[in-house]
Amino acid sequence: MGAGRTLAALTTGAALAAAAWLGGAPALAAPGDPGPTPTAPGVHPGVQTRTEGAQCTANFLFRDGEDVFIGQAAHCSGTGAATETDGCDSASLPLGTEVEVGGAREPGELVYNSWLAMQEAGETDPDACAHNDFALVRLAPQDAAAASGTVPFFGGPTGVDTDGARVGEVVRSYGNSELRGGVTLLSPKIGTVAGETGNGWNHDVLTVTPGIPGDSGSAFLSADGRALGVLSTLQFAPLPASNGISDLSRMLEYARDHGAGDVELVTG
Repeated sequence: MGAGRTLAALTTGAALAAAAWLGGAPALAAPGDPGPTPTAPGVHPGVQTRTEGAQCTANFLFRDGEDVFIGQAAHCSGTGAATETDGCDSASLPLGTEVEVGGAREPGELVYNSWLAMQEAGETDPDACAHNDFALVRLAPQDAAAASGTVPFFGGPTGVDTDGARVGEVVRSYGNSELRGGVTLLSPKIGTVAGETGNGWNHDVLTVTPGIPGDSGSAFLSADGRALGVLSTLQFAPLPASNGISDLSRMLEYARDHGAGDVELVTG
């Protein structure tokens, strides 16, 4: 991976400068797409999450039988500096931490964090350490009953993308940073894959506008609507203002093998 920083902890000024650098034009639906998908009330991908004050964007909805979870980036509960992106030695709040979830009546509970899981397992794979950036927040039963798995504006996901992403492939995302002041015009994003690093663990993408602090953890969809990954970092090299997207299929497989049970994606 090129030099990067977790989006949750970058300064407001840096974020707005990055957005302005790529221009302020809103991302619109690609040719041939249906119109925007209406946003349902309650919990769904794209709502804001807050973990001890750190604001992020939820990615996808998951379940493992009785329980329902909303996903966020592992670094959203990180306690270190913005440059601490190695999950094998970066500190995090513990499991059991309450997480405020947009659209929910009750706080959720952090029940899986890939950083904590890798540290407990003594993980030594440098690619996993650098890019496995995934957490699960269990929803209270009344919020779980009303939750939707549909990504705002774009719809989906239709399943999990398991074959990675080619350079030039179109991707779609929905970020919900508080830095936009509630204006959602720039929340939907369309972009392209610029490269792959970490032996498939990470995809570098360019979108207009780029992900900014508060968009951390947001969902990325492949060209055919499958769940591709989770927004993890703002890259400074080799492509300034690109974003690093952690591959969801790899992170889900790791989660299932390290304490998350038989968690499955909820399609939209």
